[in-house]
Amino acid sequence: MKLRHGQAVALMVLVTLLWSTAGVVARQLESARSFELTFWRSAFTALSLFLLLPLWQGRGVWARMWQSGALLWVSGTCWAAMFTCFMLALTLTSVANVLITLALGPLLTALIAWLGLGHRLPARTWGAILLAGLGIGWIYGGQIESGGWTGILVAAGVPLSGAINWTLVQRNQQRGNPPDLAPAVLVGAVLSALLTLPLAWPLQASGPDLAWLAGLGFGQLALPCLLSVVCARSLSAPEISLLALLEVLFGIVLAWLGANELPPPRTLQGGALVLGALLANEWLAYRSRARSHSRIRPADGSLAREPA
Repeated sequence: MKLRHGQAVALMVLVTLLWSTAGVVARQLESARSFELTFWRSAFTALSLFLLLPLWQGRGVWARMWQSGALLWVSGTCWAAMFTCFMLALTLTSVANVLITLALGPLLTALIAWLGLGHRLPARTWGAILLAGLGIGWIYGGQIESGGWTGILVAAGVPLSGAINWTLVQRNQQRGNPPDLAPAVLVGAVLSALLTLPLAWPLQASGPDLAWLAGLGFGQLALPCLLSVVCARSLSAPEISLLALLEVLFGIVLAWLGANELPPPRTLQGGALVLGALLANEWLAYRSRARSHSRIRPADGSLAREPA
């Protein structure tokens, strides 16, 4: 399936809205906490993907998984770290703090690609990294002073794992071996569930808790992750990065409306700096690409040569 550009944008907005429901749903739970919360969401995500993947890619998906090599399992390990750190972070700090920390993903990806793949970073990206770092420091400054640094470190594991994951995927694409990302999400969900089950035992989730967590596994993770793969066929990586930032806005608003969790001014101020840095970086990148594509064609129809 390949969507038109407008359809892909609309679908990606829906994907970010679905992703953003984790925080407000986590605040509705009665008895499931910490590792048990993470276990159930990962388990329901794995179950959903076991059902969805054959419908989407056919029964041959299982054979292709075993032939994918080590990258599938490395990528799955990264997904497991993201799933686990995200839900644990929600039990340690506010929804707004977690989501703003996740927004650092594009910048961390650029930084790790520079370190691991030798990609050259333009000045605008270095500037965005500096501004976003200042914003995060402003948000968490008071918490560090009071010893509340645990939630920060756990939440930071999500964009860091994501950055490593996408860098590995990009390296294999450059080598002509593009991986199938959807089965890696399944591997990550299974690994996360297996890892957190011993830590979550004995399980104490109530019936309503299980219903909420089943909804998270299917509607907040499994389905939107598959839909995002469809969007990636019609949208560029910068467009997806920009649209994904809507998760921060949607998540904060939903936590405010659904759980009465209004972010303090310090979080809003630092978050504005982080998001502003990301938006400015992507806008400048877009303008740079637009200038590159608007080169004037000579009379013979060939593209004008770029200056050395």
